Amino acid sequence: MKIRDVIKSLEELAPPSLQESYDNSTLIVGDKNATVEKVLLTLDCTEEVVEEAKAKGCNLIVAHHPIVFSGLKSLTGKNYIERTVIKAIKNDIAIYAIHTNLDNVQKGVNSKIAEKLDLVNTAILSPKAGYLTKLTFFCPIQDSPKVREAIFEAGAGQIGEYDACSFNLKGEGTFRAGENTNPHVGEKGNLHTEEEQRVEVILPTYLEGKVVQALKAAHPYEEVAYDLYPLKNSWGQVGSGMIGELKEEMDMVDFLKSLKDKLNTPLIRHTKAHQQTVKKVALCGGAGSFLLNAAKAKEADVFITGDFKYHQFFDAEDQIVIADVGHYESEQFTPELLKDYLEKLDLDIELNLSGVSTNPIHYLK
Repeated sequence: MKIRDVIKSLEELAPPSLQESYDNSTLIVGDKNATVEKVLLTLDCTEEVVEEAKAKGCNLIVAHHPIVFSGLKSLTGKNYIERTVIKAIKNDIAIYAIHTNLDNVQKGVNSKIAEKLDLVNTAILSPKAGYLTKLTFFCPIQDSPKVREAIFEAGAGQIGEYDACSFNLKGEGTFRAGENTNPHVGEKGNLHTEEEQRVEVILPTYLEGKVVQALKAAHPYEEVAYDLYPLKNSWGQVGSGMIGELKEEMDMVDFLKSLKDKLNTPLIRHTKAHQQTVKKVALCGGAGSFLLNAAKAKEADVFITGDFKYHQFFDAEDQIVIADVGHYESEQFTPELLKDYLEKLDLDIELNLSGVSTNPIHYLK
């Protein structure tokens, strides 16, 4: 097993193209062609985590938060970032980060939090737009079933819980084959009319290359006529935060107490419990204050996240209860999520959860 193989598996779960523009989800340190036998999974990569990886014989650390967000101009050990990178390089330990792309997928960080809270009927809280493409191509009618099946296999035609979705329209195509061609139908030098099918499908933009390759491989024509259109549609399977429901309505104070226990946090900062019960729950791992209005719009009773500032709590305006559980506390199950996912793939590697608490915030009890 090579490091690149582990990365490929992780990026099938959370494609890098889905990360935010400010992010750095990538292989930060190390050789992707190096052999790997043991992997350490962690929320953050620190000097202590690198030492743990060394002690456990792990030469790949998979972290949620990138140790490097912006470019380093020197490596002199003047701060914890540089010291961590230097230590990893000295010990031949690779560091890979899977951050906002894992936040933005349906089965990512927020799904894990929802699972811990036993939420049902979950959906992306704020779906993103601009991540879908429409593919249109033209094909002889008798060949279209085979070609459609090939592009479906490559990932096209998925709309929510439906797959093999396409629109098909019959028409006539015309062409004249040149002297250096080998036409599937028609003859060289003669204008040919062929009854064809116009096929339209939607696909994730990051799969364009794979789908077009499958189209060309399955299509009978030497020159395939196709168009790719970027779409502005929002995509319900990609976006920020998550919303769901409790199986049974709960008393608000009892819910907040159970939240404290389930997330193993010593305290929760929250706004006034202006309503007695809670049923609909919105959440976002990490710093999610930017989603407050989305949570209000979806009529959530409570919004769970971290890193709310003092004045932002006023924005609840007795329309919703804000529950700030802490950044680390909201994302602490991410390494567990990655371990569960990789274990199901049955890769020939040993997976280890870090035993280091990387939470920089301590509470005086």
